[in-house]
Amino acid sequence: MGTTADDQLSYLHTLEPLCDRRFSKHVHDNVHGNIYLDKLSLKFIDTEQFQRLRDLKQLGLAYLVYPGAVHSRFEHSLGVYWLAGAAVWTIKAFHGSEFDIDRADIQTVKLAGLLHDIGHGPFSHTFEREFLPRVLNGSNWSHEDMSAKMIDYIVDEHNIEIDSESIKRVKEMIVASHTSDRSTKEKQFLYDIVANGRNGIDVDKFDYIVRDSRACGLGCNFQFERLMESMRVMGDEICYRAKDYLTVHKLFSTRADLHRTVYTHAKVKAVELMLVDALSEANQYLDISSSIQQPSEFWKLDDLIVKTILIDPRQELKKARDLILRIRRREIYQFCNEFSVPKAKLEHFKGITPQDIVCSQKAGGVSLKEEDVAVSNVRINLTRGRKNPLESINFFKDYDCNEKFPIQDDHISHLLPACYEDMIVRAYSKKPELVGAVSEAFENLQLKMFGMKAQVHDTPEKKKRRL
Repeated sequence: MGTTADDQLSYLHTLEPLCDRRFSKHVHDNVHGNIYLDKLSLKFIDTEQFQRLRDLKQLGLAYLVYPGAVHSRFEHSLGVYWLAGAAVWTIKAFHGSEFDIDRADIQTVKLAGLLHDIGHGPFSHTFEREFLPRVLNGSNWSHEDMSAKMIDYIVDEHNIEIDSESIKRVKEMIVASHTSDRSTKEKQFLYDIVANGRNGIDVDKFDYIVRDSRACGLGCNFQFERLMESMRVMGDEICYRAKDYLTVHKLFSTRADLHRTVYTHAKVKAVELMLVDALSEANQYLDISSSIQQPSEFWKLDDLIVKTILIDPRQELKKARDLILRIRRREIYQFCNEFSVPKAKLEHFKGITPQDIVCSQKAGGVSLKEEDVAVSNVRINLTRGRKNPLESINFFKDYDCNEKFPIQDDHISHLLPACYEDMIVRAYSKKPELVGAVSEAFENLQLKMFGMKAQVHDTPEKKKRRL
């Protein structure tokens, strides 16, 4: 029998001592119920830099396909703050004084949860993964690094009283997913709570998987509270009960399902491709990318940049403005077809470009140009690329056992996947009249590369031919 939402809320609210809540402010969250915000956290929340997160949609442009997906980075950040605190209290309650988890540790982890997305750009990950690399020649800018810079800026700008060592650890916990530089070797498990670079299980995922599923009207069988209840520190890492192996797998598989059905939905990607084209056109006139190293300017950039482009009458912005208008009118780039890269080709597959498709035209047909074609190369995995993330996780048999160990998939079930990554290539036509030509060239490309045609999808052109 599954755990109900009421059970989940009841569990979370028994963790933090009631005495702490007398000095806290509470807000009601539609996922976790009442969230209690301590005084130090409120000093960060009540700044224009943190309030900016209200104007960053958690799922970027997915709301144009899933109308309910209008929740923001603001509420997600509060949720991660709450779960980060709950995770530390769980560990402290189980281990007692074994690890000397003090108030400073708890506060640091909670702040890391609160501020982990403070450096996010507009439109979810599209800004850093699609727009910036195009206009800055392969930029490797990351929102985690900007979060660290933004934290320093907020502390200085608002004269927040907090010791430098705590701030240093907060920043390290936020960038923990892509760096191993840490100022201390003690209590390393604390660094795995918010952004877990070790094995991918963290409260950031706990919150957004449940929150995104609910906002999009999708069911969610993943029960993060089972993992929260069973987490235990062994050998300076957080381990889980062996009987929760399938719950851990559900975490990664649910995340992959969300990527396939929501985050990389074919129409969502079509709109993102249009947005990147619009931002790229506008960048040279609005200097959108010029603020990415300056927290004092970057915090002013949010999803409303689209409205700025739309109402700016300058002729120089006409191309960008027309693209935004097309999005508003649902005249989006037309999906032509897609294929999944064969398993044997995944390791060395570099992605398809519009030029690849244009060069695959047959003689005598419509003459395509690169600017007529858009391509989306979508990589979906279980967080560890082509590897199984569960191989990096240690388990324990029961609470009386002091031994940790890994578990192989085939010791649990033969129904679990043997491959852990998909690569889906989608082709789009920027002009409705070229759908047929792009589709044909795309099929020719796949025949040349893999000896097979793309799976058939209905396009307006094919529907016309049938009629």
